Amino acid sequence: MSASMQIKIGIIGGSGLDDPDILEGRTEKYVDTPYGKPSDALIMGKIQNVECVLLARHGRQHTIMPTDVNYQANIWALREEGCTHLLVTTACGSLREEIQPGDIVIIDQFIDRTTKRAQTLYDGRPTSPPGVSHIPMAEPFCTRTREVLLEVARGLGVKCHPQGTVLTIEGPRFSSRAESLMFRQWGADVINMTSVPEVVLAKEAGLCYASIAMATDYDCWKEHEEAES
Repeated sequence: MSASMQIKIGIIGGSGLDDPDILEGRTEKYVDTPYGKPSDALIMGKIQNVECVLLARHGRQHTIMPTDVNYQANIWALREEGCTHLLVTTACGSLREEIQPGDIVIIDQFIDRTTKRAQTLYDGRPTSPPGVSHIPMAEPFCTRTREVLLEVARGLGVKCHPQGTVLTIEGPRFSSRAESLMFRQWGADVINMTSVPEVVLAKEAGLCYASIAMATDYDCWKEHEEAES
């Protein structure tokens, strides 16, 4: 990316992002896209003089389940608003003993176990971009943006794992114990319901995408642990 390019940060997350104190000069904007409406209004403003756009992935009242999030519209709307980077948060279950509840993981790979979600902006609709996109996905998350997040986390003294593989399930149910144990054997480190197709669509849209995953529990593979919402 050119050093002279104006950076604009899109932030996709959940509860807490509607705090008006986060942004200076806060404004809201409802938009439409070729894929329908995004999850909620785009909330715009500045954080330490950097232009930012906030979007609640599940809606500000958390009314949209993971399967029904309009990931295409969310990514399209943020790109159309001029975002160059996306920083997203996600709650996840830990599949590793060393990733304890409360830990942060800056994920760098994914395994996709979703079944019902559009994974391209080039979906053949009359209003969508023409053609087909076979986007490379060897490195789904932006390496440089991940490095910046790691530097900040270390500076703040936050317990942070520098890499990890997230496995995204369809939901809304959690995994069976057999599934959870299998996902561990596959090499997954954490499990959630939203990283795919969000990261795929962001890469297709040319956005630098990085995800801050927080472990909330040990999923159900660990004996005497109950998965939490």
